[in-house]
Amino acid sequence: QVQLVESGGGLVQPGGSLRLSCAASGSIRSIVRMGWYRQAPGKQRELVAHITSGGSSNYADSVKGRFTISRDNAKNTVYLQMNNLKPEDTAVYYCNARDFDVVITMIKDYWGQGTQVTVSS
Repeated sequence: QVQLVESGGGLVQPGGSLRLSCAASGSIRSIVRMGWYRQAPGKQRELVAHITSGGSSNYADSVKGRFTISRDNAKNTVYLQMNNLKPEDTAVYYCNARDFDVVITMIKDYWGQGTQVTVSS
């Protein structure tokens, strides 16, 4: 069982910056990837960024160049540094951890409760 605790959401002006944090606890040894998704009203949940245990990252085109994902393995924490925020970035951001079950050879995704990010003047 994996638990994810998010922090760092809030209200920020356009062009501003915000950093989200997600701390994982529990059975974290089998986590192979962590990342962030977001969901705005009327839209499906979409990938923002992922990072593997080895440090390889992937970004959505809409955030590439503005957002940076990083991971502190010692703290079991993943971060999302968001710069040059735009109103269209407004959404609920969910932390995701992907676990690989070697017994049944399947993956399982764990989710945080979500944190609201609002970009407005």
